[in-house]
Amino acid sequence: MRHSGAGGDAEVAGELGGEGLGGRARWHEDVRHRHRVRVADGRDPRPSAAVLDAQTAHSHQGGEAIGFDMGKRTRGRKRHILVDTCGLLLKAVVHAANVQDRAGAKLVLAGLSTAFPLVGLVWVDGGYVNSVDDGLIGWAEENAGVRLEVVARNADPKGFHVLPRRWVVERTFSWLGRCRRLARDYERKTAHAEAMIKVAMIRLMAARLAGEEITPNGPIETEAARRLAEDTKGQ
Repeated sequence: MRHSGAGGDAEVAGELGGEGLGGRARWHEDVRHRHRVRVADGRDPRPSAAVLDAQTAHSHQGGEAIGFDMGKRTRGRKRHILVDTCGLLLKAVVHAANVQDRAGAKLVLAGLSTAFPLVGLVWVDGGYVNSVDDGLIGWAEENAGVRLEVVARNADPKGFHVLPRRWVVERTFSWLGRCRRLARDYERKTAHAEAMIKVAMIRLMAARLAGEEITPNGPIETEAARRLAEDTKGQ
């Protein structure tokens, strides 16, 4: 792997050194680090659009906020994340798996206009807004100041399909899945589960700042790398 570029390993390690789990989670909340990664990627330091999605994780331990996701037939918790168009984490909320996606989305979007005032557009899938219940659209505009745009699934249910915009958050889940601590939900408290997501994202941000090259792994990351190269061609 290549290690060079902005900051370097020594600087990144120095900023993280000596911090416990809570301290490292707070490091992630410092927007200056995310700004550095976005600028190094050729983007505006402050995001203006985001992608929202949830992932159900099987709970290996007991603890608070444990539920059963009937759709996935999994007992555990949902990891609800909001990422920017680079795939960097903006906000993470962990809640019981039996909480519907529309209700969980409100937990993530609440306070978004304060934390990220330039974000005006959020892409979601049909699980959040559909013909049965589209109330989340009005709620998001009134309470979060953002417009929700649904990315429809491919009409052909067979085979693997990479959806426009949606691949960004799916790639982030794939990145997080490389952290063995996130293979399942091992935490007894949701606050600890949210902190572990942020710690995993710090590893990714530090790798980018250090100039580490990450080889795509699997069809989602491979297709994401191809589309990202097309999007940035000529910039």
